[in-house]
Amino acid sequence: MELQFDARPPDSTGLDVVVTSVASDAHTWNLVYLQLLLEELGHRVTNLGACVPDQLMIDECRGRRPDLIVVSTVNGHGFVDGKRVVRLLRGCPELHTTPLVIGGKLGITGGEHCGGVRELIEAGFDGVFEESAGIVGFRDFVQSLPSGVTR
Repeated sequence: MELQFDARPPDSTGLDVVVTSVASDAHTWNLVYLQLLLEELGHRVTNLGACVPDQLMIDECRGRRPDLIVVSTVNGHGFVDGKRVVRLLRGCPELHTTPLVIGGKLGITGGEHCGGVRELIEAGFDGVFEESAGIVGFRDFVQSLPSGVTR
């Protein structure tokens, strides 16, 4: 059986996406996976990497003005860290309406209760995608966004 990778090169009709982790998370495989997925869908991706300090995340997003910000974390502290960074990002007038999602392992027990998801949405995220089961919903969310959504 031959594996085929049907990737489209990023083009001008795709979204400008920032993929990032939070300051406490040193994992990178999740970020690379998301970058490859988004690029396969035809989007341009800036991957800020692991252990991104809050201020660096804010500065990069303010400077780049992306169409989508994706926060990914697998260390189990995404719920706490996510609530902190969403307040900071939403506090920037130029990012106030930018679509912003979080996903991965958001708590130390995995498969968090729906109250946590609701709390993250109420805090300002447009989407919350938990662990590997959330990838289908994430992909659908991204594909529903029009190009140049924040411009």
